[in-house]
Amino acid sequence: MVVPDTGLTGTIAALVRFQVARDLPFRLDEAIIDFQIVRRLPARLASDTETTTVSTGAANDSVDRVEVLVAITRQESLEFLRRLTEAAGLSLAAVGWISQANATCLRAANEAPGLHTGPRALVAIKSEEVGIEILEGRSLLFSRGLPMPSSKDTEPEQWIRTATIEVVRTLHAFGGTPGRTEPESALILGGTGLEEALSASLETRLGFKVPPVTLARSSGLDSSEAAAVAGGFSSIGLALGATDPAGLEFDFLNPKRPTPPPDLRKIRMIAGATAALVLLAAVLGVRKTLINRREATFTALQTELITGEKKRPVYRQMIQQAATLKAWSAEERDWLDHYAYLSAVLPPSEEIYLTSVAFGPNRAIRLGVQARNGEVLGKVDRLLRAAGYDVKPLAVTPGADRNGYNFRTTVELTVPSKLKFDLTKLTPPARPADDVSLEAPRKGGVR
Repeated sequence: MVVPDTGLTGTIAALVRFQVARDLPFRLDEAIIDFQIVRRLPARLASDTETTTVSTGAANDSVDRVEVLVAITRQESLEFLRRLTEAAGLSLAAVGWISQANATCLRAANEAPGLHTGPRALVAIKSEEVGIEILEGRSLLFSRGLPMPSSKDTEPEQWIRTATIEVVRTLHAFGGTPGRTEPESALILGGTGLEEALSASLETRLGFKVPPVTLARSSGLDSSEAAAVAGGFSSIGLALGATDPAGLEFDFLNPKRPTPPPDLRKIRMIAGATAALVLLAAVLGVRKTLINRREATFTALQTELITGEKKRPVYRQMIQQAATLKAWSAEERDWLDHYAYLSAVLPPSEEIYLTSVAFGPNRAIRLGVQARNGEVLGKVDRLLRAAGYDVKPLAVTPGADRNGYNFRTTVELTVPSKLKFDLTKLTPPARPADDVSLEAPRKGGVR
């Protein structure tokens, strides 16, 4: 069946029910209808000079359409299954379609899914029925069930002849459908014992091989098990479809249903209530805006006042620090220059290192020194005096550390007012090769 493509499953379901209702041999409310989209047909606009005659009931090809495969059963069949499962103490989970189950199992049994690109037929034999399914890719395109006399009460040759005629007639009829071609490959399935004879008869009439379906490799069965379950092909396909994440393509227990028509009275009530709510929201919004403006002004002033109170200690500290800086600037205490000057004057770090530096009043400098030996401390005294500092006598005390600096002392310097030096002409000691003081500390504080 071809219906306009609305893009909505509920609307497509309504169109399908509308078309199916004209051909049903029973009332529409007694039917359970499900469908599957087979393919999408784009719109084909006729040219200005082209005249087309659309027959009654033909689908309009000036709009996008979808071709759907429709399956129908009666409510009483579903009710029978409900009663059957209740009697067994079970609950009904899904009701599939035998034709789609056969197609699903065939896809699972096919060793090379991409081998068949055109339509192909599956002939499923039962004792009193021959089913013909036509598939293309992963889609079921057509299904027909042919009632047959019981194979147990009929001569095998007569049964094979009748089944062959019906299968060939069905395939030719499908090939005559607009937009379809006759299948050029087929498979046969069943467990009645007549499969080989029917396969040979169909190969003679159709002109191509009609091999039986094998389940051994695809389902993990050996040859004997595959032959035993050939009669349950439909049941296997139903189980595969039910356990698929996408679910059954056709499920008569949960069919695709039309979108219910809109309730105009309810829509009017909702629209009126919505309009009232919008008006109320607008009034409350204006009121809230005016209140927020006043509150924002009050909050801004209050915040400014609180911020000023919180920052009063900071302002006081800044004033004190500014006064200290001005005093330092007035006394010309260039302590950083003296620090750099001392770094260039003192011996290298292999001989001594400073443990502390303090700058006091009256241009005093106090250095904590750790030295390798007493001779190095005497050298420090001479270098500082030669650099122009007034040095108090050193008090040397033993004080070994883990790095081998065994003497400790405190050096007190006084900066003469006439001391002048040029840092650009000084050459500080070279940096030791193993100095890691400028490297980033490793994790845990260990260098």
